[in-house]
Amino acid sequence: MSPGVAAQAPRASMAGMYPPLAGVRKIVVLRPNAVGDFVFALPALHALKHCYPEAELVFIGKAWHQAFLAARPGPVDRAIAIPPVPGVGAPPDAAPAAVACDFIDRMRAEHFDLALQMFGGGLYSNSFLLQFGARLTVGARAAGAPGLDRWLPYREPVNRRLALLEIAGLAGAWPGPMPMPELTVTEADRHAAAQVLPPAPVPGRRLVILQPGSTDPRRCWPAERFAALGDLLAEDGVQVAINGSAAEAALVQAVAVRMRRRATVLAGVLDLGGLCGLLERAALVVSNDTGPLHLALALGVPSVGIFWLTNLLEGMPLRTSGLRAALSVRTRCQVCGQDNLARRCVHDASFVDEVTLNEVLGLARAALAEAEVETEAEAQVPRPDPVARDD
Repeated sequence: MSPGVAAQAPRASMAGMYPPLAGVRKIVVLRPNAVGDFVFALPALHALKHCYPEAELVFIGKAWHQAFLAARPGPVDRAIAIPPVPGVGAPPDAAPAAVACDFIDRMRAEHFDLALQMFGGGLYSNSFLLQFGARLTVGARAAGAPGLDRWLPYREPVNRRLALLEIAGLAGAWPGPMPMPELTVTEADRHAAAQVLPPAPVPGRRLVILQPGSTDPRRCWPAERFAALGDLLAEDGVQVAINGSAAEAALVQAVAVRMRRRATVLAGVLDLGGLCGLLERAALVVSNDTGPLHLALALGVPSVGIFWLTNLLEGMPLRTSGLRAALSVRTRCQVCGQDNLARRCVHDASFVDEVTLNEVLGLARAALAEAEVETEAEAQVPRPDPVARDD
């Protein structure tokens, strides 16, 4: 910490509120992880930009962050892809690469005023961030992790959005107006989505997107239930699309072939921007706990999420009205009986298969009915006549 910043207690008071730091021109946030994790950080990123509107906000993430955030309006001004760093994107026992040392030199040359560690408990990421030489460092700290200028104890499980907002608060950034949508959809996103799935030729036909995959197979609702749900919703008159990554193509096909009704298969055909363009058009998303669900919530799309216990606590949006959650409270593996709350067993059996088809169908139909009522109410609001102009 530079002499221009008053010394702080090693640990921040949970009840304390810090004022904004004076003279901030450049902020860096370290969070190189997955799509859902980025969405969890959006309230904190908006709070930082609200508090420091003139400062450049730099986000250190992965290559996909750099591609997705390039020229995208929002709180992030610039995204940088991190190289493999031991413990931060590379195995902890990996030998430090020259590219990592060069990266640290580049970050020091940026002369950051604020540096925020939002990548776990900081066992490796705190020492990495400290090497940037920022005026003030803040973040989470697990037992045994290096300290920062201001830090909060790392906890699990917690609501991730609130935990990251609390870290932003250590830098004097507290929530201002909460924008909705939290993400900007660009014309390029809309064009990419229209190339893959043109808008429905029948006016008013609503689009429902099913998302049957997840990086953790324990979070996956059975494919046959997604298929049955798709058929029942198609019988209600909606257009059904099944989305997934290229790695989830087999799962997406497994849902499609089990359906009696026609559905559009979208495995691996959209980049993240194109997916945002498609999600924006959706009347409803039904999904396991995975990145596209959290993207939909950030875009204000009504969603039904199928969650396993602590994942709902961690992933609950700050605006809860957009999410209808189907919750499984199973904690023990149905194969070996081990409790997975404290330690994961080796099995990939679903922990959410106790969620019934009727429960998810009821939530989906309720969300669609509510959205239809809101649309009709908006249509009845009188619009002011255009003001006549003298040419």
